[in-house]
Order: sequence, then structure tokens, then C-alpha cells
Amino acid sequence: MKKTQKSGLQNVLDTIHVPLWLVIVLAITFILRIPSFFEPFSYGDEMIYLTLGEGIRRGLTLYRDIHDNKPPLLYFMAAVAGNVFWFRAILAAWTTATTVIFWKLTRVLKPKNDLFQKVSTAIFAILTTIPLLEGQVSNAELFMIGPTILAIYLLLSKKPGVITIFLSGILFSIATLFKVPAAFDLGVVIFIWLFSLKPSTKSVSKFILKVSILLLGFLLPILITLLWYYLKGALHEYLVAAFLQNVGYLSSWRPDDVQKPFLVKNAPLLTRAAIVTFGASILIWFRKKLSAPYALAVIWLLTSLFAITLSERPYPHYLIQAVPAISILVGFLVAAKNREQSLAVIPLFLLAVVPVYYNFWYYPSLPYYQRFFDFATHKISREEYFNRFDGNVNRNYKVARFIVSTSKPNDNVFVWGDSSPIYALSRHLPPTKYVANYHISDFSSQEEILNMLIENKPVLIVILSESPDFPQMVSFLNSNYTQIANIDGTQIWKLINPLVLNLIR
Repeated sequence: MKKTQKSGLQNVLDTIHVPLWLVIVLAITFILRIPSFFEPFSYGDEMIYLTLGEGIRRGLTLYRDIHDNKPPLLYFMAAVAGNVFWFRAILAAWTTATTVIFWKLTRVLKPKNDLFQKVSTAIFAILTTIPLLEGQVSNAELFMIGPTILAIYLLLSKKPGVITIFLSGILFSIATLFKVPAAFDLGVVIFIWLFSLKPSTKSVSKFILKVSILLLGFLLPILITLLWYYLKGALHEYLVAAFLQNVGYLSSWRPDDVQKPFLVKNAPLLTRAAIVTFGASILIWFRKKLSAPYALAVIWLLTSLFAITLSERPYPHYLIQAVPAISILVGFLVAAKNREQSLAVIPLFLLAVVPVYYNFWYYPSLPYYQRFFDFATHKISREEYFNRFDGNVNRNYKVARFIVSTSKPNDNVFVWGDSSPIYALSRHLPPTKYVANYHISDFSSQEEILNMLIENKPVLIVILSESPDFPQMVSFLNSNYTQIANIDGTQIWKLINPLVLNLIR
């Protein structure tokens, strides 16, 4: 029988073991990411990451010299990027690799169900790309799900040995070093081992051994970071900022509950924990009637929703952590040919309830692409395009250009107000460890900041038009600085040379 001659493209795809439909999905998601490469410096959290990344490039020690409240890997990623374009380019490459790994995971879960693999992978690729859940922004969630998926894939793709289990623990730890809630996904693997556990002494011993090895792998990278910051003299600051301050995020969207008794204040958190426990118990009870892939998807959704709602804050990028489980369950709903097709409705219903109950925000995707289309086709100017992201973006660019033109690269600059975009744009750092206005309001005070300015007088001080009142700053500026510019209502003050200052006095 005559063999059909394959095209050159198909031969290449066969060599790297990637199907053509997946290449098409990846191409579509890359096209959908193109507008993100042209975004201005505007997204607040991303500006903080880039500013801390600049601090790393200049040799500052995270948490001691410059502050934010996430583990270190995201800031090191921002340090490599240096600006929004390269940050988004790294994200595009990272999510492409993550999508391929996720596809491989779907092949392990349902090796003979092509429709399941296609639907799950396509859903995953789209939800981690479009602006609906901030898929185009370099947030920690998009980076952390990659190591998590790879760890689960390694543990399910074959009978895992000691090295594979240990390596998977390291991958879970890497995910956690992007953002702490990733640690809850560790429970997914432990549960699946428990789900498949046979009631024998030997099986229980193997289960305990595997969990121990997994936890050792998980702890190793975290312990290395603890040692690193200890040697840098910043262990306390690291522990507080990256881990302990996140405890304060629990139910932080309900500040009026702070003074209430423990059980009352944490009743919603305990209720959510009870729901996860109940769901896990149901899966164990019916484990003879359920498949391991279905159980994995359900427990993964439950643990990720628990992690997502820890703070009860409605930020849409939090939901990215649940996207792998969502995608698998949608795959079951569309492509499974057994009772689990119907059962998939139950966890997906819970998924629908959570964003509604907690009033999660979302970002419409069509206006985002329409805005870029208008810009690309010259229907709107660059200035108007930037203005549609944030009314202060063009002002921030003008201020940053002025800072660069009137100061040296290593000069400290202090911005009072929504400061992080200007620090990121100008690549200048403040004389304090705080780079965002809410850092000062949450962890410092105006008095402390003023004392820092008196001790380490920055070359320039920028007072944004929307800045909070800072009465003590007025006399300090009048005594030590002179106003050299006013850009769209933003005052820029320059430090007076001490010799000149003495002559004036």
C-alpha cells in the first residue's frame, strides 16, 4: 500500500511530538498577546515588580533595602526583563511552555480521548491569555502555575521514583517562591496518592515515604532562600514581607472584623476549609466509582479556590490559579463518555458561585483588542492610546523623561503619590525602601518618611497632583529645595546645592 508523503512541517512536528492543532492554538494565543507588547507602563503591580527588579540590578537586597510582600522569584524575573515589553515577552514564552506541558498532562489523564485533550488545552490557553483574568499581565499566578503543572505531570506520567518525587517537590517550591498560595496545590498530589491508596501496611508505608520525599523537595529551595537572606542580614525582613505579612491578607477585605473573636472573624475561612474537607471526603468515599483524573480535577479546583479566596479580595488574576482545574473539568463536560461528564457540572457550578459571591472583578476583552486595533490602524494617536489605560499615563511619561534629563542615573528620587510607574519609567529609586504609596500607608508613616528624606535628601522630589496631603513636606521643600518644573499639575523640586543654600541663608 502506498504511503502518504508527509509535508516538511508535519515531519518537524512529528519529530518534536507536537500536533498541528496545538501549534495552531499556540499561534492564536501569541497573536492575542501582541497588544500586550505595546502597552504603556501603567499596571500598578507590574510597575512595583519592575522597580524592585531595578533595585536588584543595582545590588540592593530585597525586603531590607527595597520592599514588597511577595516571595523573590517574580522580582528577579522583572530584573531580567527591565521593562514592560521584555516582561511581557518573557511571559509569552513562559505561558507557551506552560500550555505545552498542560497538553502533555491532558494526554496522561485521558490518553485515548483526543477531544478531551483539545478542549482542555484550548480553554487553558485562552483563559491564560486574554484580559478577562488579566492573562496579558506579568502577575505571579501566570508564572507559578507552570512549575505546578510540570510537577503534577511528572508524578502522573509514570510510576515516580525518589528523584522524580523530590524534583516535583522542588517544582512546587519554585511555584510557591513566585506566590505563597501555590503551596496549596501541593495537597493535590498528596490527595491523589491517598485516593489511590490500598488498605495495607506496605501501601501506607510507601505513601508516608513518598509524602516525606515530596515535602523535603518542597522545603529545600525555601530553606536555601532563608539561608541566603540570613547571610545578607535580611532574614527577618524576608520572613515578614514574603510570608508573615501575607497572613494579614486573610479576610483583609473585611477590616471591621479585626476586633471580633477568632471563630467569628475567621468563620468564612473555616467554612471554606470545611467545604474542601467535605469535598475530599466525598471523593474518597466514592473512589471506587470515580476515576483518578476526575478526582484530581475536583480536588485541584477545591484547593485552588480555597487559595484564591484566602484574602477575599476580588482581583481577577487570582482566578488564574484555578484555570488548570477548570480546563480539565470543561474537558470532562465536553468529551467524557461516562457519568463523569455529568458529574463535572457539580464542581463547575461551585466555580460559578465563587466569583459571583465574592464579586470578583473582570476585564472585558473585546474593548481591549478594539483599543489596540484603533491604535494600530492610526485611528487614535499614541497619546490617546496611552490615555485610555489611565488618565495619568502620559503625565507619568513626561515626568519620567524630565527626571532622566535633569538627574544622573544613580540619583535618588522621591515621588509622593502613585509613585511606582514613575520609578519604573525613569529607572530611578527612592531613598526609602517603599516604592508604592500603599506601602507607606500600611507599613510606615509620613513622619518616618520625612525623617528618611531629611537624612538622605534625594536629588529630586516629585509631588503628584493627586498626592495625599503631607503638610510637613511643605516646610522641608521650602528649606532645602527649589521648584524647577510643573508638569500637568505635578511639581518637581530639586535639591539646592549646600553651598548655595548657605549663601541664601
